[in-house]
Amino acid sequence: MARWLAALAVTSIVSLVLGDFVIESSPENFDGMLRSPDVSLCEHLILPAGYPCSEHTIQTKDGYLLALQRVTSSSSRYAGGRGPPVLLQHGLFMAGDAWFLNTPEQSLGYILADHGFDVWVGNVRGTHWSYGHISLSEKDKDFWDWSWEELALYDLAEMINYINSITNSKLFVVGHSQGTIMSLAAFTQPEIVEKVEAAALLSPISYLDHVYAPFVLRMVSMHIDQMILAMGIHQLNFRSDWGVSLMDSICYSGVNCNDLLTSITGKNCCFNNSRVDFYLQYEPHPSASKNLRHLFQMIRQGTFSKYDYGILKNLRLYGQLKPPEFDLSRIPKSLPLWMAYGGNDALADLTDFQHTLKELQSTPELLYLEDYGHVDFILSINAKQDIYDHIISFFKSLEKHSSF
Repeated sequence: MARWLAALAVTSIVSLVLGDFVIESSPENFDGMLRSPDVSLCEHLILPAGYPCSEHTIQTKDGYLLALQRVTSSSSRYAGGRGPPVLLQHGLFMAGDAWFLNTPEQSLGYILADHGFDVWVGNVRGTHWSYGHISLSEKDKDFWDWSWEELALYDLAEMINYINSITNSKLFVVGHSQGTIMSLAAFTQPEIVEKVEAAALLSPISYLDHVYAPFVLRMVSMHIDQMILAMGIHQLNFRSDWGVSLMDSICYSGVNCNDLLTSITGKNCCFNNSRVDFYLQYEPHPSASKNLRHLFQMIRQGTFSKYDYGILKNLRLYGQLKPPEFDLSRIPKSLPLWMAYGGNDALADLTDFQHTLKELQSTPELLYLEDYGHVDFILSINAKQDIYDHIISFFKSLEKHSSF
């Protein structure tokens, strides 16, 4: 049971998402199923639910090939045309499937489509639904030489550019956890944010120095991020044998892993435990060890900055001793923001969230859910009435004043 909880929980590790690890299908079978060129996210999950879905491939400036899915309503009442575009950006160790893991009545991707939105689903580099790189293999060290900084400035930027070019309109962005880190960093860049109409951020993160999740703090104190990079492990794949062994070693070193999901995300009020086996058919997805290191730098240093390479390389790359910070005051005051945060979220702590709010020029619309933990925002069985209806009302209130 501890292992079963271990991998699902790792999916949550800092923006992250789920909790245990005992999967009926082997990791090899999982990878083969998802990475088959004949099986796409549309074909595997969304089309069987009865929703029109098309696959799109985009190339980032640094050569990664990313998958975008475009989902529309299954209802005939929206057959005459598409509504405003919405990009859904997943968190760490997740991919675009995260928005469709509950029933159509409970999953944000389906709900937005049923309300007439033109839903676009992002999948960052390294996830099972994306398509690799124009020249690098996933076995190459250089393939995994990135962190959330590149996900924000290359992956998210290219997704926004592509959707804007296809729809000829600004778009709404919805992010969860690491998806909010990416969004906030990207929105500081004028050439990116000018194509965004508004954003809804779930469990918003830009500062992490008040994280209180015991499992995460244990990993930070053990310098797990530095250890795995020193061992030459550049891909974080918690479906591998070493990934399971890593979880075991942390659990045996002083952390109570009997409730591992809570020890990573905070206590979740409304997570559907009966669907864990189904969730684990899709999660967790791989990420880069460098990405975990960057997140742990944020916890240790209390900054929202570019990757810290150390004094000498910082001087060479940045021309200064410390990496440049992402200045949240550069996010335009005119950009409407909506944010939902929870009282039990051990990763997006209230103190860190208040720090984020103080640095913004604007005053976002806020929704506080006292009982919600980190996972609830994307997988709660009550999320439609608790959260998603509010997001839809926020977006629809902007349509009359927007470019649509």
